[in-house]
Amino acid sequence: MPGRPEITVAAIAERDGRFLLVEERANGRLVLNQPAGHVEAGETLLEAVVRETLEESAWRFLPAHLLGLYLWRNARTGRTTLRVAFTGEVTGHDPHARLDRGIVGTHWMTRASIAGAAARLRSPLVLRCIDDYLAGQRLPLGSVADIGIDGAAQLRAVQVG
Repeated sequence: MPGRPEITVAAIAERDGRFLLVEERANGRLVLNQPAGHVEAGETLLEAVVRETLEESAWRFLPAHLLGLYLWRNARTGRTTLRVAFTGEVTGHDPHARLDRGIVGTHWMTRASIAGAAARLRSPLVLRCIDDYLAGQRLPLGSVADIGIDGAAQLRAVQVG
């Protein structure tokens, strides 16, 4: 179905005033993005953001808060993305880990240097998430629920009964 949003997750990790970004090849361009990617079948949102961060940056990500939900319609491609962004800290880096295909490196950048590279950002979501983080926007991780098929059936039974 055209226009159906792709669900992605993103990790917003800050250390000493610098944010973790990945440099990646996308659509023939070298762009900057937070460690981010699609949720795989059977995976929770939290599992996805931890996995994507490790695969793209070789950093282990420990989610602390839900930053927000971001719906973006790419005028150039016509694709719609629903980004679920998490804040947290990174621990344990493996500098020898093989990064995902397309990732050429990782960088710790200030907000000013990211804004200065605006033309290289994969999407406007990159800077928007950083600005929301800097503004103190945070929701508890309990705001994120994963209800499997069994849970959905139980919920439906309670609503009907």
